[in-house]
Formats: sequence, structure tokens, C-alpha cells
Amino acid sequence: MAFYVVNYHYSSDPRLEQVRPAHREFLGGLVSSGLLRASGPLVGVDSPAAVLIFEADAPAAVESALADDPFQKEGLVQRWDVTEWNPVLGVFAS
Repeated sequence: MAFYVVNYHYSSDPRLEQVRPAHREFLGGLVSSGLLRASGPLVGVDSPAAVLIFEADAPAAVESALADDPFQKEGLVQRWDVTEWNPVLGVFAS
């Protein structure tokens, strides 16, 4: 298993607020499954964005899981990327 950081960049569509509860419920399910380890919005940035930290076998597992995110399904994520991360210090380090 490896850690992956997802950078989510949202559109400024006003529907974000309407869909956010379903998005957070969906992410809560990923936390319960053990796939998503942490997530949250970035603060003080010019456009809405968030960071999600996953622990998975491969980036494809992360991408597959996020395909069902209500924000993705509604077209509210403008761009996103999945990058493998190697934490050497702190709560995520082995």
C-alpha cells in the first residue's frame, strides 16, 4: 500500500454548496472503508480547492473510487491529479 495525494480544483459553480453534503457523505464512506485517510478544503486560495490523502494499492484505485464522487458526477471538479506521496515524518509515516 502507498499514500496518494489528490489535489481537487473545483469550479466556482454555485451548485457546489447544494451538492457538498452528498460529496461529504460520499467521502465519509471512503474514510469508513479505510481508503481515504484525510481530506479538507484549502483555505485562503483564489479558487475553491481541496486535498485528499488516500492509502491504496495503486493510483487507479483512487481514480476509480473518486469516479462516484457527487462533485465529479455533477461536473464540479475542474481538474484533479493523483500523486504518490512518501511521508517520512509525522502521523502518516511508517
